[in-house]
Amino acid sequence: MSDHLRVGNLQVAKPLFRFVEDEALPGTGVTSTEFWRGVERSSQEIGPRIRAALSVRDDLQLSIDAHLRSRAGVVWESGEQEEFLQGIGYIDPEPAEVSVATTGVDAEISRLAGPQLVVPLSNARFALNAVNARWGSLYDAYYGSDVISREGELAPGGSYNPIRGTEVVRLGRDLLDRFVPLEDVSHRDVVAYDIDDLGLVGRLVGAGVSRLRDPAQLVGWTGQTAAPSAVLLRHHGLHMEIVIDAHSAVGAADRAGVSDIVVEAALSAIMDLEDSVATVDVEDKVEVYRTWLGLMTGQLAAEVTKDRETFIRRMAPDRSWSARGDESITLPGRSVMMVRHVGHHLSTDAVLNAAGEELPEGILDAYVTAACALHDLGDNSTGNSRTGSIYAVKPKMHGAEEVRVTADLLAEVEIALGIPRTTIKLGIMDEERRTSVNLKACIEAARDRVVFVNTGFLDRTGDEIHTSMQAGPMLPRSRMSAAAWLRAYETSNVRVALDCGLSGRGQIGKGMWTRPDDMAAMLTQKVTQPLAGASCGWVPSPTAATLHALHYHEVDVTQRQLDIVNDDSRPSSVVAGLLTIPLATSAALAVANLAHELDANVQSVLGYVVRWIDAGVGCSKVPALDGTALMEDRATCRISSQYVANWVLHGVVSPAQVEDSLRRMAIVVDEQGADDPSVGPMAPTYDSEAFLAARDLLLLGIETPSGYTEWTLQTWRRRKKDRDRVLARAH
Repeated sequence: MSDHLRVGNLQVAKPLFRFVEDEALPGTGVTSTEFWRGVERSSQEIGPRIRAALSVRDDLQLSIDAHLRSRAGVVWESGEQEEFLQGIGYIDPEPAEVSVATTGVDAEISRLAGPQLVVPLSNARFALNAVNARWGSLYDAYYGSDVISREGELAPGGSYNPIRGTEVVRLGRDLLDRFVPLEDVSHRDVVAYDIDDLGLVGRLVGAGVSRLRDPAQLVGWTGQTAAPSAVLLRHHGLHMEIVIDAHSAVGAADRAGVSDIVVEAALSAIMDLEDSVATVDVEDKVEVYRTWLGLMTGQLAAEVTKDRETFIRRMAPDRSWSARGDESITLPGRSVMMVRHVGHHLSTDAVLNAAGEELPEGILDAYVTAACALHDLGDNSTGNSRTGSIYAVKPKMHGAEEVRVTADLLAEVEIALGIPRTTIKLGIMDEERRTSVNLKACIEAARDRVVFVNTGFLDRTGDEIHTSMQAGPMLPRSRMSAAAWLRAYETSNVRVALDCGLSGRGQIGKGMWTRPDDMAAMLTQKVTQPLAGASCGWVPSPTAATLHALHYHEVDVTQRQLDIVNDDSRPSSVVAGLLTIPLATSAALAVANLAHELDANVQSVLGYVVRWIDAGVGCSKVPALDGTALMEDRATCRISSQYVANWVLHGVVSPAQVEDSLRRMAIVVDEQGADDPSVGPMAPTYDSEAFLAARDLLLLGIETPSGYTEWTLQTWRRRKKDRDRVLARAH
């Protein structure tokens, strides 16, 4: 543990104290005394409520476990499980009517629909990539992904491939024809664009011209009206820019000189302190806080090497165009940023209370990230919120009382920092079973500051397994996506949020696309999210954001939400579906390839954990058993470990089979990571911190509250860091 300083009745680790004193607070108008008195007050008032809420979680789980064991093999009668959960207080009385009252929300969150990036704050370069993904090159996204088949089209030496380039241009023109069409002709017939008093002119071969079918779609341009260098258009509230540069390699080959189509992509981004980071001590924590501070001041920079050239990446400036009437239009160059705190279940030794107890880590997150965000509320030319708001996302809350605790904590932070009430807006992650079945009450508990309700199907699956662990063996992972509870969950999140009036005041979100190299499939499948009424969907990269943005041109989300609200045929309640336990029948298990399912889960855990423990990387692109690259974080680790724990408990697989799979899959993961110098081998000794951490997660997963992986990962990562320090001193 780092040395601590006494601050009031608190003991504060020196690196944290120095960061707050020397970096976060200067320029905010908040004194050190005001800040730390606020932390101490919340430690005294909110800390006990958090500990009480965790105790309630444990008591409810014990009751559920006992009940499920007593009902083993008995078929549930209709409504029986719901009645039981109401009786123990797991399901709260539903509020009669809830009306979200949040105000002062930026349009990117309240009114517009588009992609949302989630990135670890432990990586400044990734954070900059995300915040700058507000605008993305469609040509680059098409050409650099598998949206256009690479089969048979490889250019010699990896040089520009004109066959693929031609297909990029064709797809771009098709997009323009669909979303910003001309009258009677295609954009591919245009040989030049210009602007006159009536709007955009598409000049054709000869003397013919065509105009936009909807002239109001023209927003602005750069350059001269007779020969603009870019034309800005709008559709469904989102912008796209036709870039014209006949002197570029691409533009020279285009009959209209079009060199690119740039689309408005990631409207918002979640900067993550939680599942995608590996912060295990105060030094780690200060580094992620420092990155958030850099984003809030607009000063964050990172050295990047690309194509053997090194340069400094910074936050993108706003973008401006000329408009009609000798006016101009300026649009943000960056995504609106939210910060995701840790859940209530974690504590930190960076701050100890008067009794020497660790501070709930979420309290520290709330105070430090809000203090950093005060810089954004001031005079900041690369500002985040134009409405004077701070956006915090809270994960892994169980039910309405935990949401209420979070809302009360944010109110205390506002008092301590001297900012108006409800400045800090709250995003609710609907990713735990008890939150799903009490979602309306959860929204009511934060009705004046909630701006975001998002499904997290990865964590939600892990919690589904853990909550009903004693009921029996669960469906194989390959079949879980078709389970009744998951369909009900995805439907309920949207409908409850709409019924509570969140549309027009906040986001209704959907979960992550986890295959970052499979953009062709994403472009085909992820359109289902806006079709379901979601105003944002999570994506793993700027390229994915650029491509997913097209789905919000295909679907008018505002109209889709109205259709859902006015759908009289929808069921009045989906609670029964939410409570349908995804048990596997004996027949289903008999035909499943259990050995393969086991190996896939074990390999997934090992592949993720070895980078977490050895390299301190909390979010990784990990090869699956078949080699497919998957985005893995603690949520996917939670699923895999809970599957194995469940199957061991119910005798589907034995501990010996898990041990055997661990050793075989360690060899596979070692081979997959052979070129990564940041990770060490697990075989043949099978005694590394990474291997032992994975073993604990798989064989002891039933023992950890809610199946969370953090405690195990942090324990073994600290041991690895301690051993590395000893070795460094020895050399």
